[in-house]
Order: sequence, then structure tokens, then C-alpha cells
Amino acid sequence: MLTRLSIRNIVLIEALDLDFGSGLGVLTGETGAGKSILLDALGLVLGDRADSGLVRVGADKASATASFEFAKLPASIAETLDDADIELEPGEPLIIRRQLKADGGSKAFVNDQSVGVALLREIAGALVELHGQHDDRGLVNPRGHRALLDRYAGTDVDGLATKWREWRAAEERLEAARGQVEQAKLDQDLLIAHLAELTSLEPQAGEEARLAETRATMQKGEKLSGDLEELRHILEGSDSPLASLRVAARKLDRIGGEHPLLAEALAALDRAVIEAGEAEDKLAAAAEALVHDPQALDEAETRLFELRALARKHRCEVDELPEKMREMRSFLNAIEGGEAELDALEDAARKASEAYATKAEAVHKARLAAAKKLDKAVAAELAPLKLDAARFLTAMGKLPEEKWGAGGIDSAEFLIATNPGADFAPLNKIASGGELSRFILALKVALAEQGGAATVIFDEIDRGVGGAVASAIGERLARLADGGQLLAVTHSPQVAARGGTHYLIAKSSSGTVTKTSVALLNEAGRQEEIARMLSGTEVTPEARAQADRLLEGA
Repeated sequence: MLTRLSIRNIVLIEALDLDFGSGLGVLTGETGAGKSILLDALGLVLGDRADSGLVRVGADKASATASFEFAKLPASIAETLDDADIELEPGEPLIIRRQLKADGGSKAFVNDQSVGVALLREIAGALVELHGQHDDRGLVNPRGHRALLDRYAGTDVDGLATKWREWRAAEERLEAARGQVEQAKLDQDLLIAHLAELTSLEPQAGEEARLAETRATMQKGEKLSGDLEELRHILEGSDSPLASLRVAARKLDRIGGEHPLLAEALAALDRAVIEAGEAEDKLAAAAEALVHDPQALDEAETRLFELRALARKHRCEVDELPEKMREMRSFLNAIEGGEAELDALEDAARKASEAYATKAEAVHKARLAAAKKLDKAVAAELAPLKLDAARFLTAMGKLPEEKWGAGGIDSAEFLIATNPGADFAPLNKIASGGELSRFILALKVALAEQGGAATVIFDEIDRGVGGAVASAIGERLARLADGGQLLAVTHSPQVAARGGTHYLIAKSSSGTVTKTSVALLNEAGRQEEIARMLSGTEVTPEARAQADRLLEGA
């Protein structure tokens, strides 16, 4: 609820700090004293358009700050703050500040964190519900009427929303499967041709690297074949260097014992023979590895080029061709087995649709019953509020299928007819300002609304009425305020007497400077103000006595 409102340099208010509590608080004062300034300041906090005309003459900027406290932060506010990365600890007040410059610029802050004005508008509905002479939000807005009726009826809207989501999910799966099958059918002939082409080659993962290596090796063999053949001739035969070394080693072996140096020479010669033999073996192995088979080279090159051409055709790497084959087979299998899958998905979607329709119809019946009950409850409230000739109707209708949703298949709108025989029409199209406020009061009393805004404000709901009607209004306002917070700007002493707290708004002038002030009245002050409201300019003893009777009866 609203716990504090601080105003600086707005119109006639230089500086003002107001504390508010729970229950019914009333604001009174002479006409023109500045009650609307308080609402304008609160409107700034709630995201209303910045008007430089609100800045007090002579000041360069104005500001309004409102503090709200909650036993539990409403979910809608918590989600909005979370999206804006604003942390609010349990029990911590929500403080909204709006600054307005004389040149028209404005800034907004939530708990000292800069925010856009759009965020203020987003959370405003859960903070304050304002009903005044030109109310176009809250209960007047037909977009919220179905939700209000659901809260009144206690309908299972969460269960209905679940059925809707399940139906939509089933329909989306079905449409996705249909699209896949239809696309596969369109591509079927081309897929078959591509798959046949790939199947004829049967590409294998890693094959490109192996073929490229084989081709490169064969090409090296082709290039080195002449040199290898020449080396073979050099190393082979009876007159080859290796053969000569062996002959020399045998001869030296016979005389090696004659001198130590001969033995060393023999050992060196043996090593040379061994090394030369190893070289001969390596050359033979290399010649075998680099053997050049023109036909094999041609086959390797042909397959390698075919694989690369297919990869370019399908815009992928050669190693991805096996996966392309599997995808094509999957598409073709979808065509063959698609009808059976579609049948199963269609059955699931049909069952989900029926489940939603069944739930929606049950909710529809609950809404119809609640609408009749609500109409009777509102009708019972109209006569005491001097609206006995008026009629109230909760108009129910069924939406076309394309507008069905998580909220069901119904439309709901609150309508009124102010005169006998007149047609029903939306609240704000027929009722005058005072009538509209009283209709809203009757509706709120009938709804016994839970889960609405933390603070409810009625601006001059008693305009144009008095006596018993004003007493009825005061009694209903007090009833609505029980356990919550309701503020009423009023000119009626009967309403003012019902207030748990009473604020007097007064205007004073000093030379050319006019200021508005607000004071919290004690019991004596309340009696005097209510007496003034009863008697006018001059407060009489009779008016004070009547004020006492009103206060005692409240």
C-alpha cells in the first residue's frame, strides 16, 4: 500500500510530505484548494505524461516520490522489476521518484535506479487503482472484465490455460510433421536421383584423405621411377660397388692378422659392407612402396575427383557426404512412413482440442452462472447509491475460433443502462462522472474484489449527492477499505466521517504567492472540518453537533 507521498515544487505545493496508513483515508478541503494537485503528483509517479505546467512558478524542477510497502510483493511487480534487474529485498519498500524539469524533460527512478517511464506504467495497475470523473482504466476498461469475473467466480483459468498450451503444442507438432512430409514429397524425385548417385559411390568417412595420400604417393613414384631404376643398376650386378666391397673384404680377411692396422681396416670395411647392404634394402623397399601402377593411379584420381565434385554439388565437405546420404534416406523414409506418423499426430491434436473445448465449455458455464449472480449483487447496490433506475448487465459472448486463447472462448463486458427502456452500453459511454464512480463502487462492493491494486482511490465519488446516498457511499467505502487501503477525495461530510484518517487540504496566499498545504487532522480538527462541510462558510454550533453525531455513527 501507499505509505508516503513527498511533493516538491508542484503547482501550488512547495514542499509536502504525507504519511498514509491502511483503512479508509479521506481528503477534504474547499473547492480549488488543490486536491487535484495530489492526484497529479501521484499520477507522475505512476507514469502519466510529464507536463511542464506542473512545475511551480519560479522553480526549475519538480519531483514526486511515493513509497509503497507490501506484506508480499505482487507477482506482476516482481516480474517487471526482475526483468529490469532491480532487486527488492523482502520487507524493503518500493520507492518511486519522478523528476520533472521546467523545460518538460523528466526522469524516473525505482529505488534510486534510473528506469524508463514505461516501467512505471507497467507496474502502476498493481499499485494504485484510481476512479475519478474521467476514469478510463481499471473497472471501466473492458479488457479486464473477464478476469474480474473469473476471480468472482473462482474459475479454473490456470487449468484452462494449461489445456490451451497443450493443444497449441500438439498442433505445432502436427504442422511441423506435415511440412516435413510435404517438402519431402516435393523433393522426392530429386532426392532419389541424388541418393542413387551417392549410393553408386558409397563414400566413406576419411576416404578423401586416404585417396589423396595414395595419389600423392603414386605420383612421387612416377616421378622417381627413373632415378630408382638407375640406382638399382648401380647396386646390383657382379661389378657393382657393393660386390667390389665384398670381394675386398674377403681378401683383407685373409691377411688381416698380419698387422693391427689391417685388422682395423677389415672392421671398417665390414661396416661399410653392412651399411651398403642396408642402403640396398632401403632402396628396394622404397621402390616397392613407390611402385607406379598407371591404372591404379587413374582409378584413385577418378574416385577422388568424383567425390569432390559431389561435395561441391551438395555444398559440403567430402567427409560429410555419408551424413548427406543418411539425411536423404531419412527424408525418403519420412515419405514412406509419414502418413502413419501424421495419423498419430492428428489423433493427438484432436484429443488435445477436445480436452480444451471441454474445459473451456465448463469455464463458460461457470462464467454464465457467475455473471447472473454478479448482476443481482450489483443491482442490490444500485438503489442505495441513488441509481435505482439503472440496470447492470454482464454481457457474455462466445469468441470466434480464431480468437480463442488461454483465457477461453468467452468475451465478457460490464454494461449499464441508466434509464428504464434504454439500451445497455459500456460504463464510460453512458454514465456521467458521478454516476460512473458510484457504478464502480457498486461493482467493487459486489465483486468483493481480491487481488486488485494495493491502493484504491476514489476522486469525488459523492459529487451531486448527499444525505442517505452519501451515507451509503461512506459505508461502502469503509467496507471496501477494511483490510486494505482506500483513499477518497470527498466533499461529503457523511463520507468524511467514515474515514479512519482525515487530511485537510487548504490554500493560503501571502502577497502574490499562493500555496497549498495538507494537514492530518486530530479528532477536534475532524469535528471542525466536518462541521464546515455541513454549514459552509460560518461554522455554527448546530453544525458541530451534527458533526459529532456523524462521527459517533461512523
